[in-house]
Amino acid sequence: MSKEEKLYSTGKIAEEAGISAGKVKKAIESLGLKPHSTKGKCAYYTGADLKKIKKETSE
Repeated sequence: MSKEEKLYSTGKIAEEAGISAGKVKKAIESLGLKPHSTKGKCAYYTGADLKKIKKETSE
């Protein structure tokens, strides 16, 4: 991971995609995505994951 790479929590993904956090969680499960990193209970995903989630929820 480059130092410049931005990571997104499920809440931030929901905000960026304009959808509910529940839809984000369902998309993550559907796509089988694994968090890039975790901090405590919070999982963080990459920008590439964000794009996949946006595509999955727009269909």
